[in-house]
Amino acid sequence: MSHQFHSTVLREYDIRGIIGETLGPDDARAIGRSFATLLREAGGRKVAVGYDGRISSPMLEHALVEGLTASGCDVVRIGMGPTPMLYYAEASAEDVDGGIQITGSHNPANYNGFKMVFQGRPFFGADIQRLGEIAQRGAWAHGAGIVERADILDQYVERLLQGLAGIDTGALADLKVGWDAGNGAAGPALEKLAARLPGEHHLLFTQVDGNFPNHHPDPTVEANLADLKALVAEKKLDFGVAFDGDGDRIGAIDGEGRVVWGDQLLMIYAEDLLKSRPGATIIADVKASRALFDHVAAQGGKPLMWKTGHSLIKSKMKEVSSPLAGEMSGHVFFADSYYGFDDALFAGVRLIAASARLGKSVTELRGEMPAMLNTPELRFQVDESRKFAAIEEIAGRIAASDAVADTTDGVRVTTADGWWLLRASNTQDVLVARAESDTPEGLERLLAQIDEQLLLSGLERGESVGH
Repeated sequence: MSHQFHSTVLREYDIRGIIGETLGPDDARAIGRSFATLLREAGGRKVAVGYDGRISSPMLEHALVEGLTASGCDVVRIGMGPTPMLYYAEASAEDVDGGIQITGSHNPANYNGFKMVFQGRPFFGADIQRLGEIAQRGAWAHGAGIVERADILDQYVERLLQGLAGIDTGALADLKVGWDAGNGAAGPALEKLAARLPGEHHLLFTQVDGNFPNHHPDPTVEANLADLKALVAEKKLDFGVAFDGDGDRIGAIDGEGRVVWGDQLLMIYAEDLLKSRPGATIIADVKASRALFDHVAAQGGKPLMWKTGHSLIKSKMKEVSSPLAGEMSGHVFFADSYYGFDDALFAGVRLIAASARLGKSVTELRGEMPAMLNTPELRFQVDESRKFAAIEEIAGRIAASDAVADTTDGVRVTTADGWWLLRASNTQDVLVARAESDTPEGLERLLAQIDEQLLLSGLERGESVGH
């Protein structure tokens, strides 16, 4: 027996596909067998398995567990919950060696996929390619693993509450926060968490529904925050927090309904953290605002710009012992009194804590930030075979000029007007562009530079495409 995956499903950071078209139970079973084979080779034995609220998730979970046990791994089934609860199950239990969450994250309802962690580190890139090769050869280990169930929801919520350690919760009695779970997998955990947080909490869409009847669960798209904005305005709340479909990405708005973007949240977390850990290295991806890197430096921290992608950022954090990292996409990683993975529920708790420790409301903190003019992420389709080559050509031309450029991930060019970025997506056939300036005219000039470079490589900034 062997198994061939559809050419589109083995991605850079995870495995993802369309149910009934490119992904099904046979794929899940093969993933289980290959992952178990690799884990046993590395001396591991036990795998935690969780899943999100999608309609197809229980079917995939059943097949995945069959595959893991058939190749000799024992399985702890933690049931439905957010991805960070699966990460917690893997990180907090001494006898668990790996973890797999079945989730389609923020993709449309007919998608699903797998996020994996292997002996405490992200499982991505070359690991995923190896998994595919083992399946193709059918070079699977054999065995008969045992299966147990564990209900860890209460334990996980208890751990989230430690994010308020050292804070006088009595002083937070007047706090009023809105939360939007977007019918995603974080709903039940959010209900338990909010019931135990100080202050007053108003919850939206905590009922898990894989059809996402209210709005799409991607908090980085401002249109998806409309319900939360209305709630915050109507109830005069201090701020609002929203989650993506599997609870590993956070979105936020302040009391005036202004979005607090991923890099702006990181500015707040960094300011708070650097008071207790001066000189710490804070990581953000190449899409983050210059304001963030400047703010970290001004607060006595060491800003580090790194590649976009949750697995890449987690690996870099371990390498440089960074206590805090984040991405524009809303992944925030705390290794300060936490495990170093991206957890939007924990990030929500830490936003309450940061505001309390800094003695300022989220609205005040947001209001103090410099007014930067930036484009949203401009994503446009470029043939898979051209996307990396085009970026290399552009990098070459920029290197030959006197422009100041960072090529950590794509090309980020800094000019007197601000900066612009072009990079290839690791997960789709798209190029991503972004620019930021202090003035509208500056932004126009930066966009003109992007267009000029694309034109020189025979491309143009076409219609923007979604995630």
